[in-house]
Amino acid sequence: MKLMIQIPCYNEAETLPRVIADLPRQAAGCDSVEFLVVDDGSTDGTSDVARRLGVHHIVRLPRNRGLAHAFATGLDACLERGADIIVNTDGDHQYPGAEVVSLIEPILAGRADMVIGDRRVDSIRHFSRIKKMLQRLGSLVVSWAAGVRIPDATSGFRAMSRETAARIVIFSGYTYTLETIIQAAKKGSVVVSVPIGTNEKLRESRLIRSVPRYIYRSAGTILRIFLMYEAMRVFLLLGLLPLLTGMVLIGRFGYFYLLGLGAGHIQSLVVASILIVVAIQTFLLGLVADLIARNRHLSEEIFYRLRKQELERLTGKLRP
Repeated sequence: MKLMIQIPCYNEAETLPRVIADLPRQAAGCDSVEFLVVDDGSTDGTSDVARRLGVHHIVRLPRNRGLAHAFATGLDACLERGADIIVNTDGDHQYPGAEVVSLIEPILAGRADMVIGDRRVDSIRHFSRIKKMLQRLGSLVVSWAAGVRIPDATSGFRAMSRETAARIVIFSGYTYTLETIIQAAKKGSVVVSVPIGTNEKLRESRLIRSVPRYIYRSAGTILRIFLMYEAMRVFLLLGLLPLLTGMVLIGRFGYFYLLGLGAGHIQSLVVASILIVVAIQTFLLGLVADLIARNRHLSEEIFYRLRKQELERLTGKLRP
């Protein structure tokens, strides 16, 4: 059983030594523990620092591609190197390395396929009120879409089994945290959370450069998640408002018509007709979006099978 801990990094030369020093060199239930650093186009010598620290594997991207791409690159690299369990942690030393043992325990025990570290966001003092609110909102959206309660869906400290990692396909260019949980749950993986602590803040977040930008990017990610995984529900809810409003207006027209005053309220009938047509069109859009989503799921399954064959050829693992 090989445990690989991946660390996506962008200009983390100062904090990476603390991260590596904090990580476990062995873990109960695992034959070996290896580290993999994904250098996302750093300009401060992060790769050189990782090499001096004795990191087992270093993947250097020629230019900065963003956290989501670095995370996906790390997953592929870990799978190709035969990882049975993959842990992701950040290069800013936000997460205590000792918590890795708690994180992988549900997977080793066969109770879970993906484990998310719950930072208990409300207790983190350096998080602003609006950041806590947005974190809670994101977690609520993910929990609803995935059908499983995840109190800290934006946590980057997570573990996953080899099978689950092989099924993950990252589409977002901003962050992987929300999308991967929903993907895993929708594909039959058991997703759970475990409480973890956090370290002191060493630097400002590079993902959240400004609150307005974070709100904009997070809202876009959440909307894309809904349309990608719950398109039918989204469009049904959107179509209900004009449909119900139209039905109310038809009822209003019918009431006055029965009183012999229908000629003076014909505008209600016109508006109601328009709203009902809009509702029907919205429902049809939902149907089309749902068909597209199903086609996407089929494409992902084909991709997984091809990926599985390639990984079996490289490592001999992941057989059913």
